[in-house]
Amino acid sequence: MTKYVFRSPSRYIQGAGVIEELAKETEAIGQQPLLIADEVVWDITKEAIEASFEGSKSEYHFEQFNGEASTKEIDRISDKGKEQSADVVIGVGGGKTLDTAKAVSDQLGVPVVIVPTTASTDAPTSALSVIYSDDGVFEGYKFYDKNPELVLVDTAIVVNAPIRLFASGICDAMATLVEVKATLKRNGDTMAGGKPTLASQAIAEMAEKTLFEHGLSAYKAAKEGIVTPAVEAIVEANTLLSGLGFENGGLAGAHAIHNGFTALHGDIHDLTHGEKIAYGTLVQLVLERKTETEIKKYIDFYNQIDMPTTLENMHLTDASFEDLIEVGKLATADGETMENLDPQITAEQVANAILAVDALSK
Repeated sequence: MTKYVFRSPSRYIQGAGVIEELAKETEAIGQQPLLIADEVVWDITKEAIEASFEGSKSEYHFEQFNGEASTKEIDRISDKGKEQSADVVIGVGGGKTLDTAKAVSDQLGVPVVIVPTTASTDAPTSALSVIYSDDGVFEGYKFYDKNPELVLVDTAIVVNAPIRLFASGICDAMATLVEVKATLKRNGDTMAGGKPTLASQAIAEMAEKTLFEHGLSAYKAAKEGIVTPAVEAIVEANTLLSGLGFENGGLAGAHAIHNGFTALHGDIHDLTHGEKIAYGTLVQLVLERKTETEIKKYIDFYNQIDMPTTLENMHLTDASFEDLIEVGKLATADGETMENLDPQITAEQVANAILAVDALSK
């Protein structure tokens, strides 16, 4: 039976200063929140969050996130949530914090509120987490029955994060339409559990259109810590449009290659999710036999926002062909999203495409 599935958060709120509404919005969901953030994010947001909860009917318990979305960390925080009788989980921070919050809420059987402090990934809106080992190696995806109850994005906080994270989110979002098109062509399955909907395709198209039209001006404004209409548009594209697009439209080669890069050791692990996705998108375009003109459009855009397009940028100048084969093996493993591009693609073809992107970019 062919089925088409579309899923989304119950509520999405975005704007400068909206973190002030966190307690009010949470009260409608639960009274005993377990709030998760890493040390750096908590230092940035603690004052605003405490002010939000002053006089609130709900009382949160803070638990520090230790940095890796691993089974061990998820279990540790879940135990804390059980001790506190938490009836809602609030995740504040970046992708791995948010993925952990979703996993903890699933284990506790309670709703989750997502508060991204960067626009660096499209993870916030989805009903899934990317799970890593304690050492940061990709292990797989964990799927949930429900999307977040609320996603609340304060753009005034987002523009004060490192600009590299803003640009990384643009790259993560730029992969959306590229991968959705591949999934449609292959009639592949999506993370939502069905075939791509027309709505997801339209959303992915709007994401890419917004990125090319407003990405550079938003990048320049965010670099100065300024919230402009262009910044608001890009935050929405990075977070909501890309999030709904990838989950309901499909992942393909770009994310599989990102996951493949986790097989390597060294400075590549200093790169963000979006930076690796940028290169993975270019590799997918090569594997799809796109023309040099088509590929250069993406390369030129990435260069304008200081994102990686060469092996040197990826800290892979010393990587051997055998190393790239290992990337290819992980990217083409059974069950990987490379199947939505072409299940016949080999590890050697991935390795050669990685080299081809470097040559094109130079």
